[in-house]
Amino acid sequence: MYRNGLRSRAPEDLSDALDEARATGDAFLWVGMHEPTEKEFEHVSQEFGLHPLAVEDALTAHQRPKLEVYDDSLFVVLKPVMYDDDADRVTTGELMVFIGDSFVVTVRHGEGAALAAVRHRLEQDPEVLRHGPTAVLYAVSDAVVDHYIEVAAELQGDLEELEAEVFAPNSADTKNTAARIYAFKRQVLEFRRATSPLLQPMDRLAFGNVPFVHEHSQPFFRDVADHLTKANEYIEGLDRLLSDALAAHLAQMGVRQNDDMRKISAWAAMAAVPTMVAGIYGMNFKHMPELTHRWGYPAVVVVMAALCLGLYRMFKRRGWL
Repeated sequence: MYRNGLRSRAPEDLSDALDEARATGDAFLWVGMHEPTEKEFEHVSQEFGLHPLAVEDALTAHQRPKLEVYDDSLFVVLKPVMYDDDADRVTTGELMVFIGDSFVVTVRHGEGAALAAVRHRLEQDPEVLRHGPTAVLYAVSDAVVDHYIEVAAELQGDLEELEAEVFAPNSADTKNTAARIYAFKRQVLEFRRATSPLLQPMDRLAFGNVPFVHEHSQPFFRDVADHLTKANEYIEGLDRLLSDALAAHLAQMGVRQNDDMRKISAWAAMAAVPTMVAGIYGMNFKHMPELTHRWGYPAVVVVMAALCLGLYRMFKRRGWL
């Protein structure tokens, strides 16, 4: 329980504590839960009068970011993002926030999105906490969105390394490079699924008249919406750069294949000329003019060598070898 911006005693009975908070007008309850079971959440939902549809969403998870208004509460879904730099993998959790008259209920799914740091930071600023449940919703949203920008910056660093690999003069494993680009693109897509749908809820909080949200909090939510727009621009830029990197990589592979084909063609031409000459002089005709010449064989060998040397110099000059 928080009273007048300061943390108070932990209530023993939710119903009595909620009645007390509503009676004083300057207090609210914050109940935090991590992957609750249906039985665990049933007591909370009954005490706070949460809507059954919102309760179902909070228990089953796998929701997209959204904001829904019910008669007795406001339901917000956020998707925190974590990035494992060693595994090059983006993972998302889920964070549901119920806002009502003098109460906040947060439900977390996944290992990320721990709210201890958010709670501690809020408790250091009683002026913000005096705004009640709205302050909690703002602080949680701000923490989630700010982490989006941090993850996007980490992805940007990894993308620069991948670009250096793509445009390296002698990149060895081209097949592995293409697989890395595709896997990276999948991670960016997973990231986008968490950030893009959140734009509309944040705009509603920043510019609309949403129940259970303090009217003076709109500038704060506008700041969160601005950071979210920045994160989405980061992600869109990453997606475009990945598409360009993949196209450049495929173009490089085509150029290398053309170079290989030219080299193969040049060596085949150099091998075909002496083969043709040797084939002619290998025919068993009795009346061949060169058969009676003493220097016929050396002359033919010299001619074949000269033709091969001439072809080699021509192909080398044209850049085929």
